[in-house]
Amino acid sequence: MADRLLFSKVGRARFISHLDLMRTFQRAFARAGIPIKHTEGFHPHPFVSIALPLSVGYSSQCEILEFGLLEGTSHEEVPARLTAAMPEGILVHQCYPAQRKLKELAFVNYIVNFEYPEGRPQAGEHALLELLHQDSLVVEKRSNKAKSGFTQVDLIPLIRSWSLECQSDAMALDIVVAAQNPGLNPELIRGAFCQRYPQFAPDLVTFHRREVLDGEGNPFR
Repeated sequence: MADRLLFSKVGRARFISHLDLMRTFQRAFARAGIPIKHTEGFHPHPFVSIALPLSVGYSSQCEILEFGLLEGTSHEEVPARLTAAMPEGILVHQCYPAQRKLKELAFVNYIVNFEYPEGRPQAGEHALLELLHQDSLVVEKRSNKAKSGFTQVDLIPLIRSWSLECQSDAMALDIVVAAQNPGLNPELIRGAFCQRYPQFAPDLVTFHRREVLDGEGNPFR
């Protein structure tokens, strides 16, 4: 049976790429003296796998890493030992046996902040509401499988639920989207909004992954 970690990636750690993050964990396990399973073959290396790789620049409080813990170390002692060996911004919260298959991970909850330091345009709220209330929102996104390098996708069927909260200098979109097969990167929503309403384009947009969910909308672990 595999084991899993639940960890956060915040602050400057947001800018660590997916591949560098896996290498960081491999080195941290070694520095912390936590023995884990290795791949087989001529050049074995510590096996770690991160579910739903996070885009560079996104923060998260619910990242899941899968690995194999060898005998001699308890699940309870792993978080503190591993966090101590990690760079700033990566905090390991839990270590536990994997009971559920990753294919059961169905949705992701993001908080997307549209920031306007000089003041939010009042009509921006109506524009974003109008965008998300459409029956269909087809956008173009990059695809390695398409000959042209791009494919079209309708975002609306990939959105499970959403709510919008506005302040004087920001709009916070709390949105639950499909996680995989296919998943929805909320960057596509930002892109569609800025393309449709360039006059309301924010000065800054931040993305925070708040929770990963199963098909019933419960936290996935």
